Amino acid sequence: MLENLPDEELMQQLEQRRGRGRNEYPVRAMWNSLVAGIVFQHPSIEQLRRELLRNGQLRDLCGFDPTRGSDAVPSASAYSRFLSTLRKRSIREALVRVFTSLVDQCYRELPGFGRRLGADGKGIASVARRRGKGAGDRRGEHDADWGCHEYVYQNERGEVQKSVKKWFGFTVHLLADTEYELPVAFTVSRASKHEVPVMRKLIRSLDRHRPHILKAAEVFTADRGYDDGTLIDLLWHEHRIKPVIDIRNLWKDGEETKLVAGTPNVVYDYQGTVSCVCMATGTQREMAYRGFEEKRGTLKYGCPAVHYGYECAGKASCPLASCIRIPLSTDRRVFTPLARSSYRWKREYAKRTALERIHSRLDRSFSLELHTIRGQEKLSVHLTLVFSVMSALALGRVRENQPNQMRSLVRPAA
Repeated sequence: MLENLPDEELMQQLEQRRGRGRNEYPVRAMWNSLVAGIVFQHPSIEQLRRELLRNGQLRDLCGFDPTRGSDAVPSASAYSRFLSTLRKRSIREALVRVFTSLVDQCYRELPGFGRRLGADGKGIASVARRRGKGAGDRRGEHDADWGCHEYVYQNERGEVQKSVKKWFGFTVHLLADTEYELPVAFTVSRASKHEVPVMRKLIRSLDRHRPHILKAAEVFTADRGYDDGTLIDLLWHEHRIKPVIDIRNLWKDGEETKLVAGTPNVVYDYQGTVSCVCMATGTQREMAYRGFEEKRGTLKYGCPAVHYGYECAGKASCPLASCIRIPLSTDRRVFTPLARSSYRWKREYAKRTALERIHSRLDRSFSLELHTIRGQEKLSVHLTLVFSVMSALALGRVRENQPNQMRSLVRPAA
């Protein structure tokens, strides 16, 4: 882990900041112990300190003076001051560069890294349930607010059910590679912030500061919480990234289908399924998807009678040729470069579950279910540490020819 963490610049800045002051607890040893606390899943500084007090081997690995024994373990107040230093602007920027450097190494060393991106927001409850009475109350939570997520699912009887999750805290908005299940970029906001505008802002920030990420991306996958025409336009028309985003039914007039403009008998539903209606019998059949024509900006659909071999009673009177082209501009949410009715869209969307597995590891392997962090800035610094550890571990496993263990925190390297 430590061999693959590009933290030398950060260490030099921390040492320079300390200068000629007391060096009872060396900067590098304290930093290594914080990393160890994440790797060995200690959810609080006190649990980490207890482990350091009893575990001489861990103290040696972190770089504490072995001649001092347990006296070398920093006090709780020393850790508190060290974490406050990590939140200083210049130090925090150096810490962010540790993470971005690891992401760039993933792009160089992992084949196809970044071609398939996925986005999702994860609610993180605050350890404090309400805000403190004043800004000086360090025990209270002054940055968080209430968030709400609504989930729609089918029960065992096939009935559509809704569940609502509410939490007081924050949301981490994560952009990750869905093949390797590794982070690419993230930001932290209050829980009440909607995911779509935050993700648009994150993508525009990447365009300004790290454009190679968007240039390498081919597909962007997200759940229906990111169903937004502006986001789809931003991805496709500005960056040529194919959006694979689940869609909500926003049709308010109760119609199940709409007529494709310029045709008398071709209809589509809100999920992008295109069908033709037989002119003689009124039978509705799904048309065959024939691909996306990028230069024209159209989706091509074939006559089901020709493609599937149906007997069509209205063939003689049908005004359509063997295929039809539907411009994406017909409805930018419904019609996307990867047709929603295609098999490839379904295969790509299935990769979105990678984000759920990352969230699960954040909760369980990286102890965010049991965190004791207060404040948005502190949480952002902690997540930068966590995502850096996650990426450095993965790179270390790959470099040790153990790619099948790249997401493991438990099994030791040979």
